[in-house]
Amino acid sequence: MPYFLAKTEASVYSISDLERDQRTTWDGVRNAQALGAIRTMRPGDRVFIYHSTGESSIVGLAKVASEPRPDPKDAKLTVVDLEFVSQLTPPTALAEIKGSGLFADFALVRQSRLSTMAVPDAFVAWLRQRYPKSKI
Repeated sequence: MPYFLAKTEASVYSISDLERDQRTTWDGVRNAQALGAIRTMRPGDRVFIYHSTGESSIVGLAKVASEPRPDPKDAKLTVVDLEFVSQLTPPTALAEIKGSGLFADFALVRQSRLSTMAVPDAFVAWLRQRYPKSKI
């Protein structure tokens, strides 16, 4: 199953907001590479939710709940619906990910401004070890 990572500012839309709402349309992505990742998402795929701006941590897990579709506000953009799966406690900080030295090729480490990306299988396995009781 493919995994992705989607960044959000906690002050704009947090993992707690997604838990409260249970489902949201993931929109507002404008970068071509990030839009490419959204266009490859399929229902059932998993998405790590990452809080940027200060916290810089993976804080939760969602699943893709719809096929990608044109954004009704701008047909050049693509949106997808996400459903809440769980919060990940404690969060996994970017500093810890970088400090592991294992993921230098992961876009999260290489391209700090990219908002949505595919996640390497090795990283998913690493997080499964960190959260053995989660639904990862």
